[in-house]
Amino acid sequence: MEILFSTSKNLLNQVDNKFFRYLFDQIDWNQRMIAIKGPRGSGKTTLMLQRIKYGLNANSNETLYMTADHYWFYTNNLVETTDTFYQNGGRFLFIDEVHKYPNWSRELKNIYDSYPDLKVVFSSSSALDIYRGESDLSRRVITYELPGMSFREYLKLKKGINFQVVSLEEIQKNHSSITTEVAASFHPLPVFHEYLKTGYLPIFTETDPLNIPIFLQQIINTVIESDLAFISDYNAGTAYKVKKLMGVLAESVPFKPNLTAISRKIETSRDSLYEWLNQLEKARLLNFLIAERKGVSILQKPDKIYLENTNLSYALKSSPDIGSIRETFLLNQLKNQKMEVRLPASGDFLVDDLVIEVGGKNKDASQIKHLQNYLIAADEIEHGFGKKIPLWVFGMMY
Repeated sequence: MEILFSTSKNLLNQVDNKFFRYLFDQIDWNQRMIAIKGPRGSGKTTLMLQRIKYGLNANSNETLYMTADHYWFYTNNLVETTDTFYQNGGRFLFIDEVHKYPNWSRELKNIYDSYPDLKVVFSSSSALDIYRGESDLSRRVITYELPGMSFREYLKLKKGINFQVVSLEEIQKNHSSITTEVAASFHPLPVFHEYLKTGYLPIFTETDPLNIPIFLQQIINTVIESDLAFISDYNAGTAYKVKKLMGVLAESVPFKPNLTAISRKIETSRDSLYEWLNQLEKARLLNFLIAERKGVSILQKPDKIYLENTNLSYALKSSPDIGSIRETFLLNQLKNQKMEVRLPASGDFLVDDLVIEVGGKNKDASQIKHLQNYLIAADEIEHGFGKKIPLWVFGMMY
């Protein structure tokens, strides 16, 4: 196992404590088995390495980080590796990209049941349903989701300024004080527009902004060709058709889909199209919007489809529609806060009984003024007034 410890220590040497994703402080690290799901590039690996380096004894044999696709597992299995680690004093095991290991669910169950004082943290693709593996992990594992960064996190990483998290209710009541505090340090609009183009994933710190669309295109290809193949019955032509589907969606989002026309265009059945759309949403490449008063089921036609984040819009289209970008941003931030967002009869988004209309600086309430509880999320303004709130403020919620 020396190669695993050597790799682990090399990676730990490259991690610092200058920036922690918000989820780091929300995880109950005392749980016996923890799953961290999230899109590629969101920082799952760094988060686990930071936990080892700054929360545990990184230099002892008690801790080990390993990735499930390491060549070690060509000739060794996970249970035997864990047993050797445990017999030599190991108590904290971190497994990255567990979905790339065959029989991951069954072997994790065996590890949980066989080593009561061993704590296991593992990461996986967003698309993986942790509770639908071959073995029942639902009573054993606590799952956390790590989405891409909020605008608030981007400011912390980009400018080193740590603003407080604010709730949607606080934004409604106190947006003037929030914008005043931020504007006292810098003008937020130029930075916000950078974030919309290239700031959703921490990778922006490691490469030129011009390279980020290429990086995101590679992520999309890897998700479709690799991650989804681990969880669905792919054949040789499936990945190509799913890529074609993403291309069709990228040209049109947000839109109310005609699934019959799309299925005809990419030469597949409606049932397959429903399944692929559902998988792309789980993989955090798409976001769905369902109309108010409608139930929610897996194989349900979404009333509106969006790309999951604005960076994907710029990666897949050289000049995406600015109205689409604004809506994509707000839906993304609301959903990343686990809010139930619906498509209202009037306005763009419905959260509980609050209707939010999205637009530019000249957006008014003409379409929703008949409603009692509404907000206007307006781009291109630094400060708001009354029910009109700067769009960028909604990026301060996590």
